[in-house]
Amino acid sequence: MPPMIALTAAALGVAALGRTLAREWRRINEELEQMRPAEAVDPSRLPKLRRDPSTGVYRPE
Repeated sequence: MPPMIALTAAALGVAALGRTLAREWRRINEELEQMRPAEAVDPSRLPKLRRDPSTGVYRPE
């Protein structure tokens, strides 16, 4: 009978560990999803920049 109790306790421990790991996995994925940028910027919509020779500053055309 004691081996059966040990196996049951081990199975319960593995199940609890699995639940904890799954919960932590979901929490980390939610944090990473919040940090992901919403949309990528389309380069064709950005203004072209031209360097001002007198100041060296780049300005939109």
